[in-house]
Amino acid sequence: MAKKKDKKKKNSKKKEGFFKGIKLELKKVTWPSKKEVFKYSMATLVFCIVVMAFFQILDLGLSVVKGVFN
Repeated sequence: MAKKKDKKKKNSKKKEGFFKGIKLELKKVTWPSKKEVFKYSMATLVFCIVVMAFFQILDLGLSVVKGVFN
């Protein structure tokens, strides 16, 4: 019976230490500003649009080539 209580205490202490460690690490993080988040989001959006356009043009080109040979 005493061993079960000791294990519960150890587990709860481990959990507390784990969450304290997470909190300390999150305080060390340098979070981006709103301006940076907007800039990176726009860069990602533009990149996705460029890649989408590339594949649409490639698809159109290949369908034309396929139509010529059919």
